[in-house]
Amino acid sequence: MADEELEALRKQRLAELQAKHGDPGDAAQQEAKQREAEMRNSILAQVLDQSARARLSNLALVKPEKTKAVENYLIQMARYGQLSGKVSEQGLIEILEKVSQQTEKKTTVKVSSPRAWQRARLCRFQCAPEQSVPLSF
Repeated sequence: MADEELEALRKQRLAELQAKHGDPGDAAQQEAKQREAEMRNSILAQVLDQSARARLSNLALVKPEKTKAVENYLIQMARYGQLSGKVSEQGLIEILEKVSQQTEKKTTVKVSSPRAWQRARLCRFQCAPEQSVPLSF
C-alpha cells in the first residue's frame, strides 16, 4: 500500500472511532447545553401561565429568534424580581409588541444615479404592473 492510502485509512478509522465513542469534550458541552435548556424551561414554566406558554411555543415554530429574545427578556425580568405573578397571554402579547418595536427593521432605498431614479419614477407612473424597467445600466 502507498503511504497516501495508509494515511487515508488511518484518518477514516479515527473518524469512525470518534463518531462511535464521541468526543469527551463534546459530550460535556452537550450536557451543559441540556442543563441550560432545562433551567430556562423551568423558569419559563414558573413565570408564564398555560395559554402564554402555548402562544410562545407556537411562535417558536415560526420565529425562533424572536422567541429567544422574548424568553431572555422574561428570564431577566424574573431574575430581577420585576414580575408579580404569572404572565398571562395578554401580558405576553404586550411583551411581544415591545420586542417587535425594538427589533423592527427599517428599510431604505438608495439610488445610485439620478438617471436610475428617473427611470424608477417613470416606471411607477407609466408602466403596466407586469412590466419592469431595469434600474441599472
